[in-house]
Amino acid sequence: MKQIIQRYRFFIGTTIIVGVITLINHDIGLKSFANAGNSIKEMILILPAVFILLGLLDVWVPREIMIKYMGEGSGIKGIVLSFLLGSAAAGPLYGAFPVAAVFMKKGVKFINVLIFIGAWSTTKIPMLLFEISALGSDFALTRLLINVPGIIIIAYIISLLTIQEEVGEIYKKAENL
Repeated sequence: MKQIIQRYRFFIGTTIIVGVITLINHDIGLKSFANAGNSIKEMILILPAVFILLGLLDVWVPREIMIKYMGEGSGIKGIVLSFLLGSAAAGPLYGAFPVAAVFMKKGVKFINVLIFIGAWSTTKIPMLLFEISALGSDFALTRLLINVPGIIIIAYIISLLTIQEEVGEIYKKAENL
């Protein structure tokens, strides 16, 4: 029981806080619970598809292929492929992390995993198309041209600042998932 409470302490604490807020201001509390319900509903609709695709990726794509194209010796093609996969992805950012874990299980280089997550969060193709239609192509392309090198720079800085033992621990955790 103590383990369950420890594991879900943030959720339990947040629920208690929202409960107190509901007692103080009923409307705000109900809106908060409704927002949480909508988020849970969205996750229930999206995560099964993500996990099915992850299972297919895990089974159909051999580790050797992933290492060849996105592993330690992949160079520029690993960076480009990480960008393309992240940009073509659909769904919210929390869908990127299980994919990143499978990439790590398959031997993808740490920096390419970081680039993939960065691309998923900022360079999605549907978002770019929306920006072109809503804000104009000049804005959308300028933002894209700033984000691409920014993602690479941030990924390199993170990989340089992250201790190799920590990276190894992250890979071990991904392997156990």
